[in-house]
Amino acid sequence: MNDLPARDILTPTQLNTLARDLLEGSFPAVWVEAELGNVTRPASGHLYFTLKDARAQIRCAMFKPKSSWLKFAPREGLRVLARGRLTLYEARGDYQLVLDHMEEAGEGALRRAFDQLKARLAAEGLFDPERKRPLPEFPQRLAVITSPSGAAVRDVISVLGRRFPLLQVDVLPTQVQGATAAAQIAALVRKAGDSDRYDAVLVTRGGGSIEDLWAFNEEILVRAVADCAVPVVSAVGHETDFTLCDFAADLRAPTPSAAAELLVPSLTDLATRLRGLGRRLHTLQTHRMDRTMQRLDRAWLRLQAQGPQARVELMRRRHTEALRRLQAQWQVQLDSRRARLRHATSVLRAHSPQRRLAVLAERLAALQPRPQAAIARQLQRETLRLRGLVRSLEAVSPLATVARGYALVTREDDGSLVRSTSQVATGDAVQARLADGTLKLRVE
Repeated sequence: MNDLPARDILTPTQLNTLARDLLEGSFPAVWVEAELGNVTRPASGHLYFTLKDARAQIRCAMFKPKSSWLKFAPREGLRVLARGRLTLYEARGDYQLVLDHMEEAGEGALRRAFDQLKARLAAEGLFDPERKRPLPEFPQRLAVITSPSGAAVRDVISVLGRRFPLLQVDVLPTQVQGATAAAQIAALVRKAGDSDRYDAVLVTRGGGSIEDLWAFNEEILVRAVADCAVPVVSAVGHETDFTLCDFAADLRAPTPSAAAELLVPSLTDLATRLRGLGRRLHTLQTHRMDRTMQRLDRAWLRLQAQGPQARVELMRRRHTEALRRLQAQWQVQLDSRRARLRHATSVLRAHSPQRRLAVLAERLAALQPRPQAAIARQLQRETLRLRGLVRSLEAVSPLATVARGYALVTREDDGSLVRSTSQVATGDAVQARLADGTLKLRVE
């Protein structure tokens, strides 16, 4: 011992420090899958245990800030997946693993598989929002793919029957967990989509662990949901559970009951909407009828002001006045010609030409019938025009309608026209004008 150089003599502290530096430098971070043993948690909140397999074990420590984040309770015999750095506890010279993360081994592997498959399918565009299709507003037939004995199918059928009993629901039974569940569900999704029978497909089951729900993370089912010909709603597990089937579906519902509410409208809401539309339609019809009645009233007033009888009388007066003016004009012309003839006769007599007098007498005799013939032709034309006007007026006259068997009912006190039974009361006196006379009546 005395032969060794002084520089090669180390204290235990120095040796442990060198060993610690060597370990930490060589193994910055490692993953270890093993079984828990000798689990202790003192008052300090730190967690101490061993990770062991059939042939070896290693001491481990997980200090309070990290151990408080664990999602499970560490217990003896539990298989875990741990990550940490190798070090050496210098005070005792113990080789140990200081952990910064620990999870149950089975769940951790599934989580990694979940994340890897999700990233790969997302890169292919299977989860893009542009691929999502809207659900039908009023579906007529729905395929529910689930276990026939689970609580999920009872909840779905109950909510659908209460909200929209017109919907036809076909339950397509299948396993919802186990090694063959994903293939069975995928086959039913493809069959329902290709059948051209359903408006939408609901894939659902109740809650469970990640192992229970793993069938809905299988690639075969995720691709079947994404490729389905009709919209797919996924409602798997509880509100906090997410599966890859949820990401591929057109709509993800937090629970089976919520999926049923999202798929169909409420019958009560539809009834309220229909009542509102009916009231609106009635209001529009009432306004339209009111406007039509107002136009009819104005047309009736104009017809009264320009009635057929008044127009015929006006035409007769105009015809008489035209005849009077025409006769006056012809009379003036006739008097003028007679005056000229008398003047010529006087001139002839003054010159005593017997022959010219005879010629003028013959001309006078020829001229006398012409004014009367012109007046007769003019009178005939005016008479024919007047008759045409009378026929046109009679075609639109209410009296023509009366002549076909109808009657015009008016109040006896003020002569107003009765259009509705609400305008008269029992005991009121009314008149009914017929084609050949007027009847006096009393309302009973």
